[in-house]
Amino acid sequence: MSSLEPFGARLRRAMDERGALCVGIDPHASLLAEWGLNDDVAGLERFSRTVVEAMADRVAVLKPQSAFFERFGSRGIAVLEKSVAQARAAGALVVMDAKRGDIGSTMAAYAETFLHKDSPLFSDALTVSPYLGYGSLSPAVALARESGTGLFVLALTSNPEGGEVQHAVRTDGRSIGATMLGHLAAENAGEEPLGSFGAVVGATLGDLSSYDLDINGPLLAPGIGAQGATAADLPAVFGSAVRNVVPNVSRGVLRHGPDAGALRAAAERFAEEIRAAVGAV
Repeated sequence: MSSLEPFGARLRRAMDERGALCVGIDPHASLLAEWGLNDDVAGLERFSRTVVEAMADRVAVLKPQSAFFERFGSRGIAVLEKSVAQARAAGALVVMDAKRGDIGSTMAAYAETFLHKDSPLFSDALTVSPYLGYGSLSPAVALARESGTGLFVLALTSNPEGGEVQHAVRTDGRSIGATMLGHLAAENAGEEPLGSFGAVVGATLGDLSSYDLDINGPLLAPGIGAQGATAADLPAVFGSAVRNVVPNVSRGVLRHGPDAGALRAAAERFAEEIRAAVGAV
């Protein structure tokens, strides 16, 4: 397989050139209604096309949430395929938020769905769940290395329920979340300017100084905007790793649609706030 430049290098360049903002593409029913669209495939297509056309030439990352497309069946997946291709053609990196996790050949098939260059859903990176054991992700890790793509592994997520698993302590005294961060640091060892194997770490979690977030890889940070975190919170949460944070905003930007100009203005406000917060560190 002819590979791209590694995802980490492409992401670092995009963040430096466009800012670190990641905008979600989350066409759930309530947002479609706010936009005056029907909760059907036509509404889905209009929503997704508008977001891509408004954002893909200016933000570093777009992150479609696969579930909101999958619920419409094959026609929804067709909209997702088109959105991914258009976003990448316009210069945005696409992180597919599908949170896949399985074992063996099934994990390999999930990886091929989103990380193989010949797949209709080929994306720059994929969110994955390691809670069948980090080793279960090996097929996705291998394909990502081969294809120049990346992974974002659920490590310290922003949902309140996540703590019962992620903060649980192993017999060696390390928490599950810390263990996942350690695996990712090992994957990224020696990579320059940035490794391709990132962690999902919520921006709403407050003081994370007890965790080593310096994994030499990106930290996808949900929680900015509607979930209550702000760009100004990032340095306190992420400390010395803040330069590698990719803050994700979904509803905070998307609620300004369907006007493309309003979407762009909202994204630029968040991007400027992030630049100011991170640049001050």
